[in-house]
Amino acid sequence: MVGVLFVCLGNICRSPMAEGVFRHAVDQAGLDDRVTIDSAGTGPWHVGKPPDERGRATMARNGIDISGQRARQVAPDDFTAFRYILAMDRDNLDTLHRAAPKTHRDRVRLFLDFAANDGVTDVPDPYYGGPEGFEAVYALVEDAAAGLLRQIRKNDL
Repeated sequence: MVGVLFVCLGNICRSPMAEGVFRHAVDQAGLDDRVTIDSAGTGPWHVGKPPDERGRATMARNGIDISGQRARQVAPDDFTAFRYILAMDRDNLDTLHRAAPKTHRDRVRLFLDFAANDGVTDVPDPYYGGPEGFEAVYALVEDAAAGLLRQIRKNDL
């Protein structure tokens, strides 16, 4: 099994959307029995809460249901359980690098490193904006999810 963990600050906007998009792509590829997918936040503020309503609505418009997800915080075991630990932005990347054991820091990367979209490194946090921010996040994570799936197929399966 190849483990993939998506990480943002509170695990209610960006990382649940990335989890949903990637889970959908993996299911469509028939690889759901070979890839484990989850999401988490670096902070504890929203633990146990569902994804943001605006994110759920954006995902539903795109045929993906993330309503069953619940926020959780990154745990020490995540660094060994997941092969790919993908931060949504540089701030969370730095937090994850500080928390990761030295032997597993290479597992921590920016999610948009897998996107075809050159020049954009951070998935912007849509929390304080309107629905258009969630649509922009969806487009970015869809692009990066496709690139990540190609990478996993090539190197891990």
